[in-house]
Amino acid sequence: MDLLHSWGVELAVHLQIKYQDYESVFHWVSSLADLHTTFFVFFPVWFHLRRDVAVKLIWVAVVGDWLNLVLKWVLFGERPYWWVHETKFYGSMKHPELQQFSMTCETGPGSPSGHAMGSAAVGYVMITALLSILAERKLPPLIYRLVQLMLWMFLGLVELLVCMSRVYLAAHFPHQVICGVISGIIVAETFSRVQWIYSASLKKYFSITLFLLSFAVGFYVLLKALGVDLLWTLEKAQKWCINPAWVLMDATPFASLLRNMGTLFGLGLGLHLSHYDPGSSKKHTCICFRIGCIGVSLVLLQLLDKMTFSSSSQLFYLLSFCKSAVALLLPTALVPGIMYWITQKSKHEKDM
Repeated sequence: MDLLHSWGVELAVHLQIKYQDYESVFHWVSSLADLHTTFFVFFPVWFHLRRDVAVKLIWVAVVGDWLNLVLKWVLFGERPYWWVHETKFYGSMKHPELQQFSMTCETGPGSPSGHAMGSAAVGYVMITALLSILAERKLPPLIYRLVQLMLWMFLGLVELLVCMSRVYLAAHFPHQVICGVISGIIVAETFSRVQWIYSASLKKYFSITLFLLSFAVGFYVLLKALGVDLLWTLEKAQKWCINPAWVLMDATPFASLLRNMGTLFGLGLGLHLSHYDPGSSKKHTCICFRIGCIGVSLVLLQLLDKMTFSSSSQLFYLLSFCKSAVALLLPTALVPGIMYWITQKSKHEKDM
């Protein structure tokens, strides 16, 4: 593995030197590839256009990220920014100089890449959804094939940029991002064959959320009892990150776990509190109503996103869970409900 890691470090150094003028681009791509974008941007848009696609997005993102966490705990993957300092591979030679950035100091194990896995899974769902919509429009076969090719090429380009950004930032080795992309596509393709998620009861949402949370915590407790500390990477991040402020509690494995569980529970709660279905034939689901819901949801979610917490770990995890649940409640139940009430009230006043 040391030889494979050394090749990865060489590629990272090459990217940092050759593409140093594109640092802001790589930062932007890496930020966009985070599942935060799916929860706060892609989901509310898709929910008010195609509810089934939005539901699949959340299931793929949450279960995929949960699986990513478990795989990271099992594979014990290194990260370039600390491996290059601790390895004995270089012997008496000077180790390569890797730059660090504000997004470098991830605190969890490195394999597979969560950004690559999440963006590949979410991108795969959205591309297949767009192709399905185009197929319903019954485009000419030649045009459909051309659009299909362009969309898959676009996804391939996006994933290439995501992989390059994670290696450039010294957060991952190349083999880790490749494994992430492959794993993400497998998760997305698996959920393309699952139908029960569209009619799951609130009880099932609660049960699955509890199971995923219990499994991850139980796995951690069991291995810790056997003398294996699954949070071994936290010490490495704190030791080798050149700026302590870049080691964020928000990036810890358990913070990610609680965010995802809050997101899944929030989706189930929102779907069962709301009687709104963008696919229905009711008058209030017209395009203007949908666009209004999308706009209001995006604004409110950006305001919610600005809420940050600086408290003890237990309280921080609880608040992260609640914030993530509210982020799904807003576009699924609260915003459509309020918008419908406003339109009905306006209509009633006009009729008087």
